Amino acid sequence: MGLELALKPYRRRFVQPLHTAHGPWVWREGLLIRLRDGLGRWGYGEVAPIPWFGSETMAEALAFCRAQGGEWHGQKVPAALPATQFGLESALADLTGQSAGHEPAIPADSFANAAICGLLPAGAAVLEIAPQRLAQGHRTLKWKIGVHPIADEIAWLEQWVKTLPSEARLRLDANGGLSLAQAEHWLAACDRLNANLHLATVEYLEQPLPPDQLTAMIALGHRYQTAIALDESVATVAQLENCWQQGWRGVCVVKPAIAGSPQRLEAFCQQHQPHLVFSSVFETGVGRRAALAIAARCSPAPAPALGFGTQGWLDDDWDTLTPAELWDRL
Repeated sequence: MGLELALKPYRRRFVQPLHTAHGPWVWREGLLIRLRDGLGRWGYGEVAPIPWFGSETMAEALAFCRAQGGEWHGQKVPAALPATQFGLESALADLTGQSAGHEPAIPADSFANAAICGLLPAGAAVLEIAPQRLAQGHRTLKWKIGVHPIADEIAWLEQWVKTLPSEARLRLDANGGLSLAQAEHWLAACDRLNANLHLATVEYLEQPLPPDQLTAMIALGHRYQTAIALDESVATVAQLENCWQQGWRGVCVVKPAIAGSPQRLEAFCQQHQPHLVFSSVFETGVGRRAALAIAARCSPAPAPALGFGTQGWLDDDWDTLTPAELWDRL
């Protein structure tokens, strides 16, 4: 007899649409999972797919889970369902207590922490919101680019960095939306800013080109001083392994909730010690707790700021709820 498997889909609205190079994101949809064993113990997990980022769709995740007939026997989840792999493995780990003692020291529900990267909106709004993030305790900030004309965005960046403390660090996220010429333009601008020791540092340019242009991004990394980080290129553990095999040794932004099997991810980290930055996919507290536990075990030392500054972006109070309370709310 397997574990009892129960499902609850959810739908959350962003306070303001999140604008990226992929377009506006208005609703966050996902699926909460609850496993129960014969002793009455519960384990919660979350499936939070982002199909335009390379994961399965919500419909595919839901179809697979419903096809199990209300029971989970620990069978292998297809590789094409990475978010589902994460959700079921996380629920099982929660039930069996495998994550006990591995809770991260970084509070998952607090803005005021220098170890969390604060997320900023695209466009000129960065000039207004960035001071708020700094006041909340963030010292690393992430800004979405590739949404507005490049000349405007670089002008905003040059204006913005003059208002920041020199110890601040910036991450510019293009979501794979730049052309090669635009990427070179951005990297040249970042190199100029980074040469001024009195200004904040651009830590890296994240995913400037589409995932199929890894060779070009490796070449750019050799030509410019500002680091390049992969994101969409390493959306799953399989893609992370593939980029490693092709010679990438730079920063990789990993989103555990859509990466696939946590066990496979941790095994890769133990074997290769890659330079990973762990990040959120706007999951609920259920998925965030599991993702942060993975980050606590796999982050390099010293650990870079975690990309989990997502609270306040969604129009609800779910971040204040325990997994059981959230389950009952749905």
